[in-house]
Amino acid sequence: VQLQASGGGLVQPGGSLRLSCAASRTFNFWTMGWYRQAPGKERELVAVIDVAKGGDEKYATSVKDRFTISREGGRNSVRLRMDSLRPEDTAVYYCNAQHYSGVEYWGKGTLVTVSS
Repeated sequence: VQLQASGGGLVQPGGSLRLSCAASRTFNFWTMGWYRQAPGKERELVAVIDVAKGGDEKYATSVKDRFTISREGGRNSVRLRMDSLRPEDTAVYYCNAQHYSGVEYWGKGTLVTVSS
């Protein structure tokens, strides 16, 4: 199973971007979410959703109330809407999916740059 991410780019502070992630085939994921890694920093959780239930979202404190994660038509794709973007949101964003067995899958990163 491969995860395909899209939607990164350059945006001005205060702007919005939408990231999408889709699995290459139908798969019984338990959760899907996004992590990010800024230069010189460790990878951190941004947001995750229980795709089996369609809810139970969790967010990093730094993005809560600005970012929204949601399923896109099922349990094999998710979207991350990012509003009120800040320069400190600049990072490579990685899609992640976890199967009930505990196996994790990662997509290739997509770069988000917030700069004027």
